[in-house]
Amino acid sequence: VVRVVTPGTVSEEALLDDREARLIVALCPGTPGPKATPVGLGILEFASGRFSVMEVADHAALATELARLDPVEYLVPEGLAGEFPGGQTLPEWHFDPVSARRVLIEHFRTRDLTGFGCEDLPLGLAAAGALLAYVQSRYQGELGHITGLAREARGSTLQLDAVTRQNLEINRTLGGSRDGSLLALLDCTRTAMGSRLLGRWLNQPLRDQDHIRARQGVLRELLEAGLPEGLHRILAGIADCERIISRIALRTARPRDLVALLQALERLPALQEALSGGLPPSPLGPLRDRLAPRTELAGQLARALEERPPVRLSDGGVIRPGFDTELDRLRGLENDAEAVLRGIEARERELTGLHQLRVAYNRVHGYYIEVARSLSERVPARFVRRQTLKNAERYTTEELKRFEDEILSARERAQTLEQELFDGLLAELQQHMDTLREFADATAELDVFCSLAALAERLDWTCPVMTPEGGVRIEAGRHPVVESAREQPFVPNDLSLDPEARRLLVITGPNMGGKSTYMRQTALIVILACMGSFVPARSARIGPIDRVFTRIGASDDLASGRSTFMVEMTEAANILHNAGPESLVLMDEVGRGTSTSDGLALALACAERLARHNRSLTLFATHYFELTALAERERGVANVHTDAIEHQDTVVFLHRIQEGPANQSYGLHVAALAGVPAPALRRARQHLAELEARALAADAQPQLGLFSTPPPSPAPGPGDALLEEVRGLEPDRMTPRQALEALYRLQELLD
Repeated sequence: VVRVVTPGTVSEEALLDDREARLIVALCPGTPGPKATPVGLGILEFASGRFSVMEVADHAALATELARLDPVEYLVPEGLAGEFPGGQTLPEWHFDPVSARRVLIEHFRTRDLTGFGCEDLPLGLAAAGALLAYVQSRYQGELGHITGLAREARGSTLQLDAVTRQNLEINRTLGGSRDGSLLALLDCTRTAMGSRLLGRWLNQPLRDQDHIRARQGVLRELLEAGLPEGLHRILAGIADCERIISRIALRTARPRDLVALLQALERLPALQEALSGGLPPSPLGPLRDRLAPRTELAGQLARALEERPPVRLSDGGVIRPGFDTELDRLRGLENDAEAVLRGIEARERELTGLHQLRVAYNRVHGYYIEVARSLSERVPARFVRRQTLKNAERYTTEELKRFEDEILSARERAQTLEQELFDGLLAELQQHMDTLREFADATAELDVFCSLAALAERLDWTCPVMTPEGGVRIEAGRHPVVESAREQPFVPNDLSLDPEARRLLVITGPNMGGKSTYMRQTALIVILACMGSFVPARSARIGPIDRVFTRIGASDDLASGRSTFMVEMTEAANILHNAGPESLVLMDEVGRGTSTSDGLALALACAERLARHNRSLTLFATHYFELTALAERERGVANVHTDAIEHQDTVVFLHRIQEGPANQSYGLHVAALAGVPAPALRRARQHLAELEARALAADAQPQLGLFSTPPPSPAPGPGDALLEEVRGLEPDRMTPRQALEALYRLQELLD
């Protein structure tokens, strides 16, 4: 056995999806603490050699990272197999910090790991060492393409948990298809390595606004100079150099890999010339410098390789004529063999006078001279009999034997020499791995920028303003994927979220009115802005955002024994525990999976906690009309609704967001549009009339119909001031002294 192939250790082009990264992740849990158990992660993309390490605080953060990474294989210690079902188990000593550090140091040939900036991540290094040892045991060869260990920091990126990625359809739709996702819309890249980099950018939006502005500057310069289309034409012919370079380091590259690398290097002058218009200090300047032509390398490859070599080196014909004199001589012997044989044949006919004599070859006896049996008596003594046939005799001579040995050995020697020359070429390229990686990374980055710039130009996207002030303000925002899929014009909508005056919007309105689309487009615009892209809006101002949470839709999880309502509450609990003042929260129809009274109570409680305690920027869609009263008693809460017009027995959804609460649900109209039978609709109208009459008779506000205005607020009572004071308290933000003072105020009010 020379190699064990696993899902994560494949490097062959034919076995890989060129637009998706295949990651292996190793997990090393730490000592359980009072609140959580930290976990170290080692992350490797074997096909490209990208190796990184990180640590997370708890299993919730681990789930978020695994959703981002989506590994094809992950490794865990044997003792924790039950906690991580489906993982590949390794002996626990692989995760020993001392053993793991030794594996890493021996591989990188360094004195310690200080140069990688990871010394303070013991769990991460333990996971990385175990991962590297696992790959070494499977590959059974030198892993020359793994040249560094990067540190990933969770605090530098916008966090998106698994539920949010699924609900927003970042990488795949709810049906599991890549088509129709945000990634599919953004991916106008021309190279496979550019497509993978775009996926990493989308799945790791930035929080550093200076970094975001730097990306925006590159996009702006590309658009102002009109470069995307021309650059795309040049980039379209560039192969997946990132993986080719890794195969060179692994010494598994094939002849056509090197030709593809040569063709990419030959395009560098055209790329640099296209980018040379910007004046210093141009945002494109650093990228242009990294794409400097590698003339010497390209020249060496061009001199050495045929333009169209065979797939396999063993087929011969890979090295160009003129590159090596000895190889040319050996090939000449093989190519000139026919002429030499004809010369021997003519000479022997003249010397022997046997004009029917011929020289031929077969695989059993090699080269021979054939004479008719009737003329065998005239054969000279220097002819050595090799074979007797019915009508002929076959002979050989010393000259023919020398020729045969030379020709057959020339073919083998040429093949061996060509292998040696090709190996030497790989060894030479391995000396330039850093410059080749720099070129591949810069090419992928330029491809992503061109893709985003071309998309912004084609779809009329604008550059968002990243501001240190909190909040999100969007003018005429649009859902990028829905807009691109619709033939009719998309109805844009404004949004204003302010951390103090307007941090929670209660969104009411009919089904199919556009509430969910409005919420999703807000989150997607924020994510696009944080990845450095332009956004589908007339204008946008985005403040600091640390996480995006969603609770949209729900389905049961039978495998885990969880009902639809349980799934919904689990997602809501995660948001209430973890959302902070800089988080963006989308909550859609919380409480719909249980009885009306329970659901309303839960929805009210969730909205109140988000407004008072979490203080997150929140969009809260609901059909419980009672929630609209929150705007009257909670600071920072406002009402908006989706507009619709009723005409006779039909309803027209305008999909426009208006201020204030909705006044009707149009549920029966939507049921009619869905094809509910007419008798059932008539019966539903009768039930609705009865419910309305019963509700009015009891002086109660109907919940489902949304057909009456809220009752007037009661006159203030003696205990209202005390209740208002209690509601305004924020215990988690108070010092002990402030709490004592508040207690004295409450006592005075009670007296």
